[in-house]
Amino acid sequence: MSVADFFSLRLDSGLLKNLSSLGYKSMTPIQVLSLPVILSGKDVIVQSRTGSGKTAAFGLGLLQKLNVRAFKVQSIVLCPTRELADQVANELRRLARGIHNIKILTLCGGVPFSPQAGSLEHGVHIIVGTPGRIEEHLRKRTLKFEFVTTLVLDEADHMLDMGFQDAIDRIIGTIPSNRQTLLFSATYPDEITDIACRALQNPIMLKTSVTHEENTIKQYFYLTNTDDKRMVALRLLLAKHKPRSTLVFCNTKNDTQDVENELIYYGFYVLAIHGDLDQRARDQALIRFSNGSVSVLVATDVAARGLDIKDLDMVINFNIAHDPEAHVHRIGRTGRAGKRGVACTFFCDREIHKLDTLDIDLLNVNDPLPSDAYLDRPIKKPVMTTLKIYGGKKQKLRPGDIVGWLTGKDGIPGDNIGKISVTSNWSYVAVNSELVKTVLKKIQNDKIKGKAFRVKVLS
Repeated sequence: MSVADFFSLRLDSGLLKNLSSLGYKSMTPIQVLSLPVILSGKDVIVQSRTGSGKTAAFGLGLLQKLNVRAFKVQSIVLCPTRELADQVANELRRLARGIHNIKILTLCGGVPFSPQAGSLEHGVHIIVGTPGRIEEHLRKRTLKFEFVTTLVLDEADHMLDMGFQDAIDRIIGTIPSNRQTLLFSATYPDEITDIACRALQNPIMLKTSVTHEENTIKQYFYLTNTDDKRMVALRLLLAKHKPRSTLVFCNTKNDTQDVENELIYYGFYVLAIHGDLDQRARDQALIRFSNGSVSVLVATDVAARGLDIKDLDMVINFNIAHDPEAHVHRIGRTGRAGKRGVACTFFCDREIHKLDTLDIDLLNVNDPLPSDAYLDRPIKKPVMTTLKIYGGKKQKLRPGDIVGWLTGKDGIPGDNIGKISVTSNWSYVAVNSELVKTVLKKIQNDKIKGKAFRVKVLS
């Protein structure tokens, strides 16, 4: 396929020009399937795996029909988690760069309500958020949907798993019935059928392959009949492969905590995310993992929902997934965009029947583990270390200010600075681990915009 595929869709000229500037050279299979239907105004149900390009598919659809001159909420995108909502909103802003004055607002829990209400008063075109917080705005009458023409349910199966069905139903009940509804889901349980019947009108069902190419994701299966053997197997794989980024999936919150504690004991750079973490701790863990200062993230399927971590080297299923689609969804987080990835799965004798449902050759599932000699090798320290700056957007800090602060007199070269994340009250910057002491010495008495900010090394 070529760039002409996008031009054949007769999109707004501003959108087409921006797509070219962003390097969108070809459509993904899900975009080829869904974009013409979405642009025709029909309701669709799209079943596709993570990383399939669905955000651009529905994003271009809702941006194409948007009336920029009308500062009314015209499109709603519901997401299961704050992380996914932020990613979707950022992608929509990228896609919308060729069209002036489009306002996109994220509405999620875990942050103050009043500033969101204030932003809504000034007019918004597109709302992206979680069902709970959006329903709260509707209940408190800070948000109205009488001009909405497009509703997107992103990762609908995950939203239902997280208990958002009632909130989704209440939101749908306030949106005009003559809207277009787009439902995206990695899996298609009975609950999706139920909500589709209530929310969509004569939808067209579209589905892409849920398999992964053998040449991009190499799968290994290890027989580990006890928890102790699984822990040792996990350490062996991490010690041998030394991946820069590994996502370890567990089936329970307790297992995530046990795995984190075990790996920390043996010197690995690891964090776990689970339901007991508050939003601030979760955000900080994800920032450290995404900027390369933590090399292992342990999570359940629920806790990992909404994560979109690029260049993930390895996925390890500490527990085998409950169903085949969940397994495919897990391993699809590595080997993206044509890059190679590794997926390792631990299983016990009583779980062999589960492997059969994964369409795996049962004669070749017991791969040999690395030698125990790897357990004696030193753990590789991440290249980057995260600094937390006690100041953020409310203190008028921007990424450029932080770069200037670190690279100024007696500072460090800019290529030793990694990802910068600025939140409301804190900022996080990844710097080369070997230069942390130099950075701390340099900024000890320095100021940003005439202000002194406290800095902490996260370790």
